[in-house]
Parts: sequence; structure tokens; C-alpha cells
Amino acid sequence: MSHSSENSRQNSAWSGIFLGVFVCIGLSVLGYLLAQAAIEYKLYERTVTVKGLSEREYDSDIVIWPIQFNVASNDLGELYSTIDAQAGEIKAFLETNGIKPDEISMDLPAITDKSAQQYNSGNRAEFRYTATQTVTVYSQQIDEARAVMSRLSSLGKQGIVFSGNNYGAQTEYLFTRLNEVKPEMIEEATRKAREVAEKFAADSDSSLGKIKRASQGQFSISARDKNNPHIKRVRVVSTVEYYLSD
Repeated sequence: MSHSSENSRQNSAWSGIFLGVFVCIGLSVLGYLLAQAAIEYKLYERTVTVKGLSEREYDSDIVIWPIQFNVASNDLGELYSTIDAQAGEIKAFLETNGIKPDEISMDLPAITDKSAQQYNSGNRAEFRYTATQTVTVYSQQIDEARAVMSRLSSLGKQGIVFSGNNYGAQTEYLFTRLNEVKPEMIEEATRKAREVAEKFAADSDSSLGKIKRASQGQFSISARDKNNPHIKRVRVVSTVEYYLSD
């Protein structure tokens, strides 16, 4: 065996050793980096989810007030005349008490002919015709309308029969300025959510990071209570998830 062949084998052996060492070092470094990345990623994924509430009260800005009354008669012509007369009295009363003419409207009367009802028990009714008429106030003058409501019963002394217990005669109060108050309420809900998250982070010896995700709940509008339906309670809840770090 020649001297040059022996040297070649030795060089190949050393090359293999060095290559193996470098591969081992490379794999070790790669494993360390991957382990560190996994640890950092796991820490980065620590989160806390909190909710923030914004709740405020506002006055309604529109009232829809249906005033229903009933009329009965055996003569159809007389029935319509009575309807027109009583509707006129109600309209005049409203205008005298501050309701504007263009805020008052009248529906067609609902007439019932009891003799034409197939399910009639056979007992003759005292009046053949009955009618329900609705005079509706649609106004932005909430205080004026509420004041008139308390005085409407005085027309009952003049023979007008009001029907205020059915669903169609329920007064509605609307709050239409939601888009105006949305931005600051969302800001308030988000701020309160962050305050809760900061308190949690402090209690757990962590630092509050950036927002991972956030969602805004639906706005709800309801009467403050049954005695004050014209005062609306507006509320929204924001849900925010924050990252935490040590």
C-alpha cells in the first residue's frame, strides 16, 4: 500500500469526523432554537378574556300614542256621524293642549256588524253596529304628550268611551339617536374591559399585552322601568381578549 493512499484514507476519516461533529452541533443549535421558539410561543399565547359594560339612560325622542275609542249604534249612518264628532273632539282637545295638527292622524274606523257574524249565539245584541276608531299622536314633544295623557280622561265625562287595555292602544316611546351615542359607549365599554384585564394581570404578576381579538355585543334599548317607559336604558357589552406576558 502506498503512502499517498494511506494519507487519503486518513483525510477521509477526519473529514467524516468533522462533518459528524458539525451535523451534531447544527442539530443541537436547531433543537435549542426550536425549543426556545416553542417556549416563547407558549408564553405569547397566554391570554385573558374580559368583558366591559357601558350602560346609560336617555330620554326618548319620539312618542307614538294611539287613542282608541268605541262607538255603538243600530244605525250605520248615525254610527259614522258619532265617530266623526268624537274624533273631532279628541283632535281639538289635543291641539288645545299643545299637540301640533300635523302630529295627529286618524285611521279608518273598524266596523263590526253583529248581525252578519255567523258564529252569533242567537241572542240579539243591543246594538247591531260597533266601531273602534284610533286617533294617533306621533310627536317629538314627549313632555307635552305625557301631560295631555293625564288629562284625557276629562273627555270621558263627555261620553267618549276609550279602550286603552288592548295591545293596539299601547303607547310606544322610541329612542332614535343610537348612532350618535354608539362611539362613546363602545369606547367606554372597551376602556372598562381593559381596566379589568389590567387588574387581572397585576394580580397574576403578568404584563398586559396587545389585543388578540375583540367583539362588540349588540346594543339593547329598554325602558328603565314600567313606570318610566319614556326613559330608555341603553347598554352594550364588549368582549376583549388580551395577550399576557411575564
